[in-house]
Amino acid sequence: MAPSVLALIGATIVFTSFLSGIFGMAGGMILLGVLLNYFDVAAGMILFSVIQLFANGWRVVQWRNYVRWPIFGWYVAGAAISFVGMWIIAFVPDKATVYLTLGLMPFAVEALPAAMRPNIEWRGVPFATGIATTIVQILAGVGGLFLDIFFQKSTLDRKTTNATKAVAQSFSHVMRVFYFGSLAGVGDLPLWMTGPAILLAIGGTSLAPFVIERMTDHGFRQWTRAIIFAISGVYLIRAGWLFWFG
Repeated sequence: MAPSVLALIGATIVFTSFLSGIFGMAGGMILLGVLLNYFDVAAGMILFSVIQLFANGWRVVQWRNYVRWPIFGWYVAGAAISFVGMWIIAFVPDKATVYLTLGLMPFAVEALPAAMRPNIEWRGVPFATGIATTIVQILAGVGGLFLDIFFQKSTLDRKTTNATKAVAQSFSHVMRVFYFGSLAGVGDLPLWMTGPAILLAIGGTSLAPFVIERMTDHGFRQWTRAIIFAISGVYLIRAGWLFWFG
């Protein structure tokens, strides 16, 4: 792999970890899109999951006092059930499908009436969230945006939202490594890349609190929305290109 490509991937890891550290999403969408340009789906998913595991894990360490652990516990229970079902089916998506799902997801969320969006604080919702988000994580590679649906009507502030989503996503990334690793192996993934990638992810995430402390909850939601839709538009174009030209 050319040094220029390695430099691009390294810079993307730092930037996207920083972005995810602020908004709890968006960064993963960019990172996975870049990785799929250079790796097959299985290898890209595994490297992406390892990077995001440590990025999210570091966010958990930073905001551990804000995590709602009961929500996480029920999320894990639902995710475990969903993982077993998906593993039995053994579905591995192609690149075009991943890009299309990533691009369509924000618009599908936007089309869902606000009154129909469940609240993560309601009884039973964390369990259902674990089931549904795990399916999306495996099909699209990124479930942060889908997971956010369940937080939009909650009374949780930006720090509690970020922390609780981080611990839930950390668990999901562990499951995705096992899922793609057991079904497709590591593919063309150079294992030596994981160490530097982890350090870069932690470095980028460590910068995020300086921005979060200066943001308001309203600004947090506005910026999240703008970034997500911009990225989604690019991925829809990319999906169309792959479907058309193969």
